[in-house]
Amino acid sequence: MKKKVAIIGGGPAAFLLAAFLDAEKFTVTIYEKNKTSGRKFLVAGKGGFNLTHSEAVEQLIHRYTPDDFLASALCHFSNTDFRNWLDQIGIPTYIGSSKRVYPKEGVKPIEVLNAILKHLTEKDVVMKYEHTFSDWDHYGNAMINNHSIAADYTVFSLGGSSWKVTGSDGGWLDTFSKKGIHTKAFQASNCGYHINWKTNFIKKNEGIPLKNIAVSCNNVIQKGEAVITTYGIEGNAIYGLSPQIRKQLQANSSATVYIDFKPSLTLEKVYSKIKLSTYRSTTDVLKKELRLSAPAIDLLKMYLSKESYLDTALLAENIKKFSLEIKSTTTLDEAISTVGGIHLNAVSTNFELKKLPHQFCIGEMLDWDAPTGGYLLQACASTGVFLADYLNKAD
Repeated sequence: MKKKVAIIGGGPAAFLLAAFLDAEKFTVTIYEKNKTSGRKFLVAGKGGFNLTHSEAVEQLIHRYTPDDFLASALCHFSNTDFRNWLDQIGIPTYIGSSKRVYPKEGVKPIEVLNAILKHLTEKDVVMKYEHTFSDWDHYGNAMINNHSIAADYTVFSLGGSSWKVTGSDGGWLDTFSKKGIHTKAFQASNCGYHINWKTNFIKKNEGIPLKNIAVSCNNVIQKGEAVITTYGIEGNAIYGLSPQIRKQLQANSSATVYIDFKPSLTLEKVYSKIKLSTYRSTTDVLKKELRLSAPAIDLLKMYLSKESYLDTALLAENIKKFSLEIKSTTTLDEAISTVGGIHLNAVSTNFELKKLPHQFCIGEMLDWDAPTGGYLLQACASTGVFLADYLNKAD
């Protein structure tokens, strides 16, 4: 007789788990609290649908914090494996100039989702909508819509606490805590950060990106671009530093990041270009000799003293290492992702809850972190497949 697997939560980790469970051994039911599944999956696709990242798995592993927790899952089901599987279900992919992986041009996020759901239907996976996890009964069975469900294995894939409109509200955290499972409060990640801009600066530069920069924090460097907003700054050059910024904010109530406006040039080269320039105006030197953007020049002009701005050595140093003080993160609901949730010491190496045998947690509800660019989705997929293959062999 087949064993029953109950998957609670209908997101990418749940989909890949269900897709790779052996249909000869298990009957699989996914319980989703919304009227449809994959809502966060579709919202993520609106900003550029990064399915994964193409870098070598040995390098990819180190994009995660902590980098050892997911290593086995990422090696077991790598970014190459993910692309191959997508191709098998009718979703060809390509590698963009940023090395991020996208669906083939013209393929929309809803088409990717529908292809996955079609594959699950063909495997006889049952989808039950408007079914919400509420608690456990006295026997330790999970309860859906306040009714106990019988399952040989129960897998939670409840997501984090960002983008509540998609149903990812983290409301399950307190229930797990009351059960005695070690949890951590959610914190924003891959989010915008508050900076007290000078009024004149933000009036001129709101909404303008700082392109081709490198931002560093605690000796970690992230290249890309960042957009200036009324409240502060956002963008891929700052998102990837979320763990380092959070650490400083927790310790000091503020954090300092440094912008390198010309990462392609050494400090000595920047100094030389300013010193030897034939332009008389410092602003012209920055604009025409170093090709700095208008917001970069405004940052230097408005935040440096007149003496520092006109001092070649100090100006060069600030072009290569301009400090910004971050006051706080944006709200959880505005964040792309969150950290917190199930503490990593609460699960085994196979994602089984130590306090609840035969019950597992996968995906973003576990306390790991990753930058944008396909890393979040890859880890969710990898944890799902890793657990599926563990259950296939264990049964």
